[in-house]
Formats: sequence, C-alpha cells, structure tokens
Amino acid sequence: MKKYIEVRIDVEGLHFWPDCNIPQVEYLKHLHRHTFQIACTAEVSHGNRDIEFIDFKHRIKRYIAQTWYDSAYECCNFGPMSCEHIATQLLEHFELCRCSVSEDGEFFGIVSNY
Repeated sequence: MKKYIEVRIDVEGLHFWPDCNIPQVEYLKHLHRHTFQIACTAEVSHGNRDIEFIDFKHRIKRYIAQTWYDSAYECCNFGPMSCEHIATQLLEHFELCRCSVSEDGEFFGIVSNY
C-alpha cells in the first residue's frame, strides 16, 4: 500500500502562448490572467506524515513566489509556460508523484510519476 499527501494552492498569475496558431483563440498569444489552481502530491512512508501539510504548502508557496512573482504586475508571471510546464517544474523541484495546474479550475495540465 502506498500513501500520499496533497496540498492545493491558488495563485494569481499571468502567462501567454506565443506560438498559438488557432485563429479563434489567438488572443492567447498575449499576456492574460488566470487563477492557477495547483495541486501537489507527494508520497509519504507512513501514516504519521513524514511531510507535514502546512510546512509543505509553505515551501511550495515560497518557491512559487521566489521563482515567478513579478512586482510590476503584483502577481506571478509565468511568461510562455503552460500549465504542464509549471507542473513539471514543481514536480521536479519537490520530487512529487503528481502535480496538476489548472487555469481557473476549468482546464488542467497534469504531470505524474505514477
């Protein structure tokens, strides 16, 4: 049996898709805002949590702020990163099992080591 914990974070942020070639949504080429909803899942080895929820969440929030916060916009600026790019970077940095990043809780990019 495997055990996991998951934390969820909402992050106000901007991004854009410079290579968008779909006429109906070519506005995505320009910087636009979302509430990115991030879920980070990590494996734990026992039921008393070798990773504490609150500490884990604080470390992730700190990393996101240090890596992507843009004081000019007063929110995170992910530039040309997609949800999958953001999730991959978090998965690798925190050695997660799974990470999902959504735009406004509607569209999800998911990466997994399962």
